[in-house]
Amino acid sequence: MIPRRVVSLVPSVTESLFLLGLGDRVVGRTDYCVEPMPAVGAVPSVGGTKDADVDAIAALSPDLVLLNQEENTEAIHRDLVARGLRVHLSFPKTVADAVALMRELAAMLGAPADHPALLRLADAVSEMERLRAHTVPRKVFCPIWMDPLMTIHGDTFISDVLDLCGGQNVLLDRPRRYPLAADLGRAAPWSNDRVGLRDTRYPRVTLDEVVERQPEVVLLPDEPHPFSEADAEVFRALDIPAAAQGRVLRVDGKALCWYSPRLAEALPQVRAWLHPEERRV
Repeated sequence: MIPRRVVSLVPSVTESLFLLGLGDRVVGRTDYCVEPMPAVGAVPSVGGTKDADVDAIAALSPDLVLLNQEENTEAIHRDLVARGLRVHLSFPKTVADAVALMRELAAMLGAPADHPALLRLADAVSEMERLRAHTVPRKVFCPIWMDPLMTIHGDTFISDVLDLCGGQNVLLDRPRRYPLAADLGRAAPWSNDRVGLRDTRYPRVTLDEVVERQPEVVLLPDEPHPFSEADAEVFRALDIPAAAQGRVLRVDGKALCWYSPRLAEALPQVRAWLHPEERRV
């Protein structure tokens, strides 16, 4: 049976449903599901992505609840399942994963496979792949937090977006080390056995490491951390090509980390940040 009452606890997925013409199915969202406005603003919120109110979700009588393994908690997932609610759990780590998720959502909820949003997304990905095949990747540093300074490993959605758009994440091979002192180079790291299932994809790094990797572009997104002009000045003071060439940029974080059909417009935007020398008509 095609779901008719959907609660989405994932901002990118909520936006996706509206862009796929399925907004009338959404009966609940989180505080962070803020696109597209004003339409999504009429949908009641059930709390945050990490502290969603399971009682409020159940009261909406959904026939499908959409979650993300990274953005939502295991406890929320467990509680929803325990109440007998149908749950869909996603975790896209690449642009290809995101495209597959959009197609899955469309099929699951009855949107046409040739919906214009899906066709635009496929065209954008194909164009980025074509351009990448003839591009020397530009070395890029993209932090996600300032204090402490945190960035992305290669096994992340943002890193894959950068790669597809002609970039090379300069810290793609740098895992998060445990404990914190080890992440900052002040202690020996734990063994893999001791690290266990802890997430190693978001390392805390030093400015010295950034200088060592010599990025040609620094992208400072406005989410999840709203990097300021003062933050940008820190990187502009470093001995790196990005600073020397005026390529420390404050940018739209949604273009880098929201995996909805907005990628059709976001991918060319990211490409332009990395390769401004290209002229488009």
